[in-house]
Amino acid sequence: MAKTVKTIGVLTSGGDAPGMNAAIRAVVRAAIAKGMKVKGIMRGYAGLLQEEIIDMESTSVSDTINRGGTILYTARCTEFTTEEGQKQGAEICRKHGIDGIVVIGGDGSFRGAGKLSALGVNTIGVPGTIDLDIACTDYTIGFDTAVNTAMDAIDKVRDTSTSHERCSIIEVMGRHAGYIALWCGIANGAEDILLPERYDGNEQMLINRIIENRKRGKKHNIIINAEGIGHSASMARRIEAATGIETRATILGHMQRGGTPTCKDRVYATIMGAKAVELLASGRSNRVMAYKNGNYVDFDIQEALAMTKDIPEDQYDISKMMSR
Repeated sequence: MAKTVKTIGVLTSGGDAPGMNAAIRAVVRAAIAKGMKVKGIMRGYAGLLQEEIIDMESTSVSDTINRGGTILYTARCTEFTTEEGQKQGAEICRKHGIDGIVVIGGDGSFRGAGKLSALGVNTIGVPGTIDLDIACTDYTIGFDTAVNTAMDAIDKVRDTSTSHERCSIIEVMGRHAGYIALWCGIANGAEDILLPERYDGNEQMLINRIIENRKRGKKHNIIINAEGIGHSASMARRIEAATGIETRATILGHMQRGGTPTCKDRVYATIMGAKAVELLASGRSNRVMAYKNGNYVDFDIQEALAMTKDIPEDQYDISKMMSR
């Protein structure tokens, strides 16, 4: 018989992402609508181990859907990667009457969720990361806001780069994945996009293209560099020395994690949060919510973590075609 869940905990873990508050709000209100109690766990797994747990009502999440960041805060927690820490977390859940948890975060957060599930706490993961690097889902909460933030910033850098006839290397986030770089490269009309999944380190090819573009009359050269490659400042110095063209590096950094979430992030987060509650209400555990082929579906956590994904080859080919 499915385990009856009466009290749901909700936490955000790992890097923050715009739309996390919309997901929290959905969990709280969907759970209350089903007659469940809700407890907010502050600062992710670290807050769980410290018993930073609060009661949440419908009004606790009023006027939060439009806010960036996470009202529950977030933190890394190495202690929760240990068996001792995981057992302690499960015991604290039982102590506070929490028999189901919604974990909003990335793949590291889902590993912790899987451990809690194995220890008897029904657990559902909701993908919240700007990196779009969770293989089981076509969409992760925060990605749309992050790429729009980066796109707007790159447009502004392009203006000044053109005025000074510079080469600009603009580094975007994404950890080890190149999705933000790819999308911004296409949306901003970059001359080159450096992706961890594709870049072979051939800097001379970059230099040759910059020189050729200048001969063709281009007044600027925009290179989008993914965080997984990095070293933008030293790359800029080498390119300037080799080409004689003034070259600047701009690292957009954590501004991409902040700001008001887009409509897409608010809607996807709300639906995923509500569906996570539905899974817990039906007694399900050890699942990850996902958006796949136009549908909201769920996967076993271990199955999801074992999946891999790569940059779509057709999108990468189109990006190269457009940069000519």
